[in-house]
Amino acid sequence: MNPQHKELAAGRWSQLSFLEQMANIGSEVERALNWQSKQNVPYSQKAFERALELVDLTLDHCASKPRFKELARVRETLVDYFGGTNQFQSTEALWRGYFLPFVYAARRHH
Repeated sequence: MNPQHKELAAGRWSQLSFLEQMANIGSEVERALNWQSKQNVPYSQKAFERALELVDLTLDHCASKPRFKELARVRETLVDYFGGTNQFQSTEALWRGYFLPFVYAARRHH
């Protein structure tokens, strides 16, 4: 896969705090949800792919086993929600509610 976030993939991502990483992932998920609600499948898919790329970058640099497990589960559920059968019965509200605290926390630490 050709990285969408070339600068981040080149190493800048690992310089961000976990809160900042999760807030950025949440921003891409938010974009995917917004485009999905507007029934713009191509744009929603692109935002979803960017979110997955950021999740994978985070997993690549994750040293904490509990954090790794949670992030791997988030990835699995995102794939199920946006590209699968939604067997986990995720909702738009669930995803917004999951990522919003990371955005607030990342802003407070700046």
